[in-house]
Amino acid sequence: MELRQATEEDWPRIWPIFRDIVRKGDTYTYDPAISEEAALGIWMSAPRRTYICTDGADTLGTYYIKTNQGGGGAHVCNCGYMVAAEARGKGLARKMCLHSQDVARELGYRAMQFNFVVSSNKAAVHLWEDLGFDTVGRLPQAFEHPEHGLVDALVMYKWLGDAD
Repeated sequence: MELRQATEEDWPRIWPIFRDIVRKGDTYTYDPAISEEAALGIWMSAPRRTYICTDGADTLGTYYIKTNQGGGGAHVCNCGYMVAAEARGKGLARKMCLHSQDVARELGYRAMQFNFVVSSNKAAVHLWEDLGFDTVGRLPQAFEHPEHGLVDALVMYKWLGDAD
């Protein structure tokens, strides 16, 4: 397995993962009908860095890291993770999250915040808690899940430590 910084040439490998996850409409707030061009901007252009995880010819997952807020909040980063359907349940999200925390520290971030974790995404909530994230906020009925109706969204936060 290789986890490396993505380039625009990797986008054709990332797009199917992004498209399939977003079209399900059960974990991300992006428009399920998002265009490939708009998705490229969100996932590859707006973040500070984007990473891709591959295993030979197969693309297994991807994540981005970006500054969560400007000014006085610029020491806090935000990440988004996506794992290909065929690669789920193999610990890849854990590996990407641990990798992203190392990258965050290298980039000078002191904390990581997930702004909108859909509460019905039990696997993600459990993983983030297991990796030391605290739920610091709950947004009641903030996400309209295609199967469960209105569900809460969580704000999750982890202090990474002071920069050297």
